[in-house]
Amino acid sequence: MGSSSPNKQPPELPLGLRERKKLKTRAAIQDHALRLFRDQGYSQTTIEQIAEAAEVSPSTFFRYFPTKEDVVMFDATDPLMFDAFEAQPAELSVIEAMRRSFRAVYESLSPEQLERERERQRLASTEPELRARAITFFADTIETMVVVVARRTGRPADDIAVRAFAGGLVGAIMGTYLAFDFEDLELPKMLDLIDATLTQIEAGLPI
Repeated sequence: MGSSSPNKQPPELPLGLRERKKLKTRAAIQDHALRLFRDQGYSQTTIEQIAEAAEVSPSTFFRYFPTKEDVVMFDATDPLMFDAFEAQPAELSVIEAMRRSFRAVYESLSPEQLERERERQRLASTEPELRARAITFFADTIETMVVVVARRTGRPADDIAVRAFAGGLVGAIMGTYLAFDFEDLELPKMLDLIDATLTQIEAGLPI
């Protein structure tokens, strides 16, 4: 998981048509950026080159991504994940709703979308310039998780139990992501690891 919004605004949930169009545009710009990063290197690629490849103006690029780092750190699956989470039946536990959401979203991705995620994660884990930026996006994801967990449980967003759960959940999943080999991302293995992580949380994180 990354950040659902480069501008640090929690997404409206469920996603509306306008938000879906914006998400599609962000993903298209990201596709061109990742291709350029792969072909000529992250540091050597400029925002102007990305905008030209995506056939948008630099000002349009900046409307969607405030910095070059943002174009890598943006996780297009996050808004879909939170949208799917909101849509899960009310009788499900938070953990089971999250488990079903992961499967629903990742199993719906095309091979091209999985390749984009592989390349994005590879860059995020290997480029020194992106590591500091990742901390900000990690915090943003936790804040959005707080919102959706509070809504689902009917508790206030400042409830310490909600905040601790959201932070623990995101941290545990991010920890699992570190075990992935994104050069050879296999969807079944990834979903199995996420399932195992959620089971550990459900059991109280025994060790």
